[in-house]
Amino acid sequence: MLIFIDESGIHKDVEHSTFVLAYIKTENYQVLEKQIIKIEKRLKIDYFHWAKTVWKVKEKFMDEALKLDFTTKIAVVKNPVNPVRELERVLVHMIVEKNIRNIYIDGKKPKWYERRIKKILRDKGISVKKLRTVKSTQYPGIRLADMIAGLTRSYFDKKNLDKISKYYKRLRKKIIVIVE
Repeated sequence: MLIFIDESGIHKDVEHSTFVLAYIKTENYQVLEKQIIKIEKRLKIDYFHWAKTVWKVKEKFMDEALKLDFTTKIAVVKNPVNPVRELERVLVHMIVEKNIRNIYIDGKKPKWYERRIKKILRDKGISVKKLRTVKSTQYPGIRLADMIAGLTRSYFDKKNLDKISKYYKRLRKKIIVIVE
């Protein structure tokens, strides 16, 4: 099992932050990865990023990505927030599986941040060698987590609900756990 972690809105002073732990449960992650790359190529984008993508492309990406075989866990916390403290709190309750191959966290993080996350993993009996901070361009799973985080935050912030609701409704079918 691979876990991809992305957050959305942690820089804001109001509304919600969304920490998304996208547990990619699929028969074959490589197939999922190829499908995401295929969607991006069809949309003529180098890689998907929620904040940097126009609505029409987001819509097409979500439409295709939500057809893929995956499940996710989501935590939604109110801003203002201490991202490290909240991620620590959330991870304790959400990472419960034992058969984890790797955990990928989006974005370069400071060493102290990684050390705190590794302590949580050690306390849960998970090898800390499995934790990696990566760029979203490196892993399609991170880009999928980015889409989920952006969509979820938009839904909870009640932004463009007329556009967002139908996609969030489809995402809900893939959510194993949601922590608010």
